[in-house]
Amino acid sequence: MKSVMMKYGSGKVEISVPEEDLIGVIEKDVPPAHGTEEDLIREALAHPIGTPGLADIVRPGQTVAIVVSDITRLWHRPYVFLPLLVDALNQAGIPDADIRFVGAVGLHRKQSADEHARILGPALATRFAMEDHDSRDDSGLVFLGTTTRGTPVRVNKTAMSCDHVILTGRCTYHPFFGWGGGKKSVLPGIAGFETVQANHRMVMADEVGAGQFPEARNGNIKGNRVYDDAVEAAAMVRPSFLLNVVMGYDGRIARAVAGHWLDAHEAGCRMVEELYGVPIHELSDLTIVSQGGFPKDIEFYQTGKAFYGGQDSVKPGGTLLVLSECREGLGPEEARRIFLDLDTTEAREKDVRALFSVPRYVCWYMCAAAEKYDIIVVSSIDPALLAKTRIRVVKTVEEGLALIRAERGEHLRTWLMPLGSSVLPIYDGD
Repeated sequence: MKSVMMKYGSGKVEISVPEEDLIGVIEKDVPPAHGTEEDLIREALAHPIGTPGLADIVRPGQTVAIVVSDITRLWHRPYVFLPLLVDALNQAGIPDADIRFVGAVGLHRKQSADEHARILGPALATRFAMEDHDSRDDSGLVFLGTTTRGTPVRVNKTAMSCDHVILTGRCTYHPFFGWGGGKKSVLPGIAGFETVQANHRMVMADEVGAGQFPEARNGNIKGNRVYDDAVEAAAMVRPSFLLNVVMGYDGRIARAVAGHWLDAHEAGCRMVEELYGVPIHELSDLTIVSQGGFPKDIEFYQTGKAFYGGQDSVKPGGTLLVLSECREGLGPEEARRIFLDLDTTEAREKDVRALFSVPRYVCWYMCAAAEKYDIIVVSSIDPALLAKTRIRVVKTVEEGLALIRAERGEHLRTWLMPLGSSVLPIYDGD
């Protein structure tokens, strides 16, 4: 037997698979980063990609807007890199009084002063205030033009009133942009509501009932119209600089890139592939995947990340056994609507098309995935909450495996994925 420990809630669960059934474990042995997190940031700032350094870009007397992700992205540790970015600006002759922090909340709620302080960190929280973007406040938006795909581009007035805009965030896989970070600080980060809706609806195929646009997927930008449209919108802002990080398996900053807002971000995405892209040569009958433990499995809505990664390793019609505790239930109110108020995947798709939001989209996607794969979730969630979907809920791994073996037989070709919300299997077959 091959045994692997997988995170579940605040603990771990042992998963054992007969050696003859196991294809392998989808993970990577990543060497640790050289130096501290601060060393990585300083190195990135000192060697920008595709553009001169900050000292050659900004001038004393000019103003700078730093666009910062909201509290839902605190896991990328902005309180580590933001002080170093501000130090670099100060050294280039930009005093604190000429620096503005704009919260890239997109369509999310506004944040509290305490949340702002947690993002900025103790070194900056007493020196700066943060202004949250409001996508629905037309008076706080500036119209920049229309993309070739027809998206009207309205963005935050405070950011555009400054001489320079600096984007910050992290490079990671994204289920329909292909990659997170970079241009996403602009769209949806500081974009108007209509701008976000026009762009995000492109994730859906043109024909109702056809589901997701096929090229809008994790790790792909080729032919990805959602990505292309967002890049075109971001170019209208003309960001002066970017600082993005890549997180390691231990939850700390493992890589950092700085420089041109597009070139540096693309370099960061290649680093993500080095860390988290795992080539595989066979699709499984069964993949057992962990969402990654608390807080990654705090609610069912978050579990969509394990669905995305896990399904890329399993044959169509195969089985995903997903470990996700979900101690806080389904998630946002929009998640409850998708799961509880709507009866079919088609009705859910129409709902997403009518008013796009990421929670609506993710929850629809999870239901749609369960039409293509047999999905069983090991969770503390009440199974009745998912009764209108094809997603089944069990309380233990043993219960799930017994159900799978009763329905599909004893010997199934199996992958194990201990970090399903982070790793992306890349199948090299047909």
